[in-house]
Amino acid sequence: MKARRVITAVSVIVVVLAIVNFYIGWHIWQLIRDWWPNVPANLFWPLFALIVFAYLIGSIPWPKPLRPLAKFLKVTGSYYFAVMLFALILLPIVDLVYWILRQTGVTTPTYYVSIAGGILLGLISILLIWGSRNAWSTVVRSHSIHIEKKVADLSQLRIAVASDLHLGNIVGRRHLKRMVARINAMEPDLILLPGDVLDDSIEPFIRNQMSEILQELKAKYGVFAVLGNHEYYGGAIERYVGLMGRVGIRVLQDEIVEVAQAYYVVGRKDRAAESLDLEGRRSIASLLEELDISRPVIVIDHQPSEFDLAAKSGVDLLLCGHTHRGQIAPGHWMTKRLFELDWGYLRKGQLHVVVSSGYGTWGPPIRLASRSEIVELLVKFGEK
Repeated sequence: MKARRVITAVSVIVVVLAIVNFYIGWHIWQLIRDWWPNVPANLFWPLFALIVFAYLIGSIPWPKPLRPLAKFLKVTGSYYFAVMLFALILLPIVDLVYWILRQTGVTTPTYYVSIAGGILLGLISILLIWGSRNAWSTVVRSHSIHIEKKVADLSQLRIAVASDLHLGNIVGRRHLKRMVARINAMEPDLILLPGDVLDDSIEPFIRNQMSEILQELKAKYGVFAVLGNHEYYGGAIERYVGLMGRVGIRVLQDEIVEVAQAYYVVGRKDRAAESLDLEGRRSIASLLEELDISRPVIVIDHQPSEFDLAAKSGVDLLLCGHTHRGQIAPGHWMTKRLFELDWGYLRKGQLHVVVSSGYGTWGPPIRLASRSEIVELLVKFGEK
């Protein structure tokens, strides 16, 4: 049954990609015919199809000798996803302008194809460069939060949060080292990783010894993580949890840690567990029912949801990721409508919610209307 669902999903994706990219490819072919008339169609279309499906082809678990080629295809295909999105936004505008000009007799087809094609390529290049800068140039977002619970011998807590690292073939050691350096420079008391540390496959994480870099994270009260949907998609959770444990990072799966006999860190399983984990995931109410909620309760949950239930259950601080804030505009318009909070800070009663746009990227290392970020929280306890 599971195999049938996978085959159906992949088939739908292939069909949709084929239809969408026939539209894009036809326009590219018109431009190529205008600029280089001698290029044969039987050369262009196979090469274009390879680029279109490069990400899917590269995602296949190829034998070891072919893995460098698979990595190249996956990286190429990821960048093409961004190009495809930009083309789908810009090409209808180009077609509309062409139709208007044709109706008024202002231009000829050849003249318009050449000029419009050059402008379009220039715009897409600018968007790719700007988006790449947003993806690789990380900002630190700071929030000051007050929790009205007294904690003995602890007046404040500095927390560093980095969600959605998506470590793999695209987001690799160099970007990870920069994250570790930025977080350690904060001198945090606590470091939290709210899921999607992996970008599906665990293979590049192991091959590039990324757990050893994560081991360099330093915090007085430790480093904790939860699972995201991509860890579930990768299917190597037990191995991943073991690797993280060996470098001192505890991955919480519907588990609670009492820290310094002062506050709780609660790590929830991702919502993907409801369909991909035989044990499912516990409700927030059942997780907290035996806790002393006179103490501060910090919850890590990959996907931002159930804010009302968290507030009702006595959670003080809820930390999430997952949304990437849409990653590439206009995706942020969609995430804003899908989630009660898709990015930033929200206060709901006594509950403070922070949703990060994430540190890494899924697919293309491109961000528009979104930035690679690390969140720094200064949490103060007691009466104001």
